[in-house]
Amino acid sequence: MYFDADVLFAGAASPSDHSASQVLLTLSEITLIEGITSEFAVNECRRNLAAKLPLATGDFERLVGRALSIVDAPARQGLLPHTDRADWKDLPHLVAALEQDCAYLTTYNVDDYEPGHPEIEVFCPGGLVRRVRKRLSSL
Repeated sequence: MYFDADVLFAGAASPSDHSASQVLLTLSEITLIEGITSEFAVNECRRNLAAKLPLATGDFERLVGRALSIVDAPARQGLLPHTDRADWKDLPHLVAALEQDCAYLTTYNVDDYEPGHPEIEVFCPGGLVRRVRKRLSSL
């Protein structure tokens, strides 16, 4: 599962351990899901936290260090074959998810990933939590 920068921001900024972003990050931390993000997403989140919530930066660094595998940002030439699959600003996230064989990408900006890629399902965090919950209940 690939985590977009906005989900990382929400997880770091959330006052609740039970927000959808926090739940997904916790599931990754305890290895029930494999959480992946890119250096591109981490840097984007760091910039946003520094500008908007600098006190959450320490929580963010701990959270990312415990819960996620961080991969390199995709090379610019790797983006070009996919330019029609997502908004340009979000394309690095989609391509990073593709390069890591992620089946899911979680973001609060689902519409920015239209039309998307057939190998990746894009969900808001709440929708993905519901899907994980449904799968776990069938065990």
